[in-house]
Amino acid sequence: MAVVGNGHPDSPLPPDRVRAILEQGLDTDALKGRRILVLTPDATRTAPLPMMVGLLLEMLLPVVKKLDFMVALGTHPPLSRDRILDLYGLDRDRADGPLKKVGLMNHRWDLPGTLANLGRLERDEIADITGGLFSQAVEVSINRAVFDYDLILILGPVFPHEVAGFSGGYKYFFPGISGGALLHFTHWLGAVVTCWDTIGIRDTPVRRAIHRAAEMVPVERLCISMVVKSKTELAGLYVGETRESWAAATDLSRRIHIVYKDRPYHTVLGVAAGMYGELWVGGKVMYKLEPVVADGGRLILYGPRMNRISDVWGEQIQRIGYHTRDYFLNRLDDFRDIPLGVLAHSTHVKGLGTYENGVEKPRIELILATSIPEETCRKINLGYLNPDSINLDDYKNREEEGVLFVDRAGEVLHRIAE
Repeated sequence: MAVVGNGHPDSPLPPDRVRAILEQGLDTDALKGRRILVLTPDATRTAPLPMMVGLLLEMLLPVVKKLDFMVALGTHPPLSRDRILDLYGLDRDRADGPLKKVGLMNHRWDLPGTLANLGRLERDEIADITGGLFSQAVEVSINRAVFDYDLILILGPVFPHEVAGFSGGYKYFFPGISGGALLHFTHWLGAVVTCWDTIGIRDTPVRRAIHRAAEMVPVERLCISMVVKSKTELAGLYVGETRESWAAATDLSRRIHIVYKDRPYHTVLGVAAGMYGELWVGGKVMYKLEPVVADGGRLILYGPRMNRISDVWGEQIQRIGYHTRDYFLNRLDDFRDIPLGVLAHSTHVKGLGTYENGVEKPRIELILATSIPEETCRKINLGYLNPDSINLDDYKNREEEGVLFVDRAGEVLHRIAE
């Protein structure tokens, strides 16, 4: 089917237009009596989920046989029922009453029996996808719940992304509701390519791997791709075949979510969006701002609400610390027991750099001004500033001096204009 939707970088879609796009893109007559699973992001992504979930409930519940929602966590911590209700903007009385039959689930990647094996991407496929960087076979698995439905409906925002180039689309399958093998492989692949040469680029080796794996899922699917203006507004909405819906959204996201600067800055302060409570996701401040920090400069990640490294992978990260890609490539045998996705996260947060003759030289210095203690910051090989010592006004309106201030950092990519 053709993709339905539109958008504009300067004006949000009015609610009646959002509804019209959904009604045009989702043929409710064709969906009568079908079983539908909607995949959504968790609270670490900005999206007007209450509006979108409300519209889907209103449109689909009267006609379908079954309608459930699943939070595509990847390896993020599962959400309680109350937190899912808050995420979707659902009243508890309504959820326990008229909506009692609507399932609200997490992708329980952490529980045995969750996954079903789909096969594997063979060595020659991986070599072709990665341009020869890798030639190993990779197992592909997915949450077995998808086989209980006639249609999977992907509902996700599209932003520049450090691993896949842009988020959204089939990323809600892999890693959203997948197993560890492909997740860790694609994250390490993205790290080897580097965030610098991936983020904000539509065609990447990781995205090609994700698309190839998605061909192995024998369930019909549609995609609702959101281009977000704010927590309550959309700049664009595209409904249709997953690749085409996602591609249309990336075109608009590039115009909205990438800011170009004329020159690099010796000091950049990024105020982490409030939804980032752990560095595992709050590292997006680094990914989105690293390109505009001058060689030898410093990036201050300011986030007083960020008080931990990772709820899931914190122990492993404290063991290995944060290092450049080349540090790990030269010492892989020392880290065979660490999941590749953890190594990838480490390199993305540390950024570009070199490792020669046993000496590591990061391109820039990342300084945490968070509630993560100084002792921990030093242990994990990152800088530290007491957030209470920082007056944000001291960093504002100083671009001519080489100082850049970015509020609500983590989703909008900053680059130097070519």
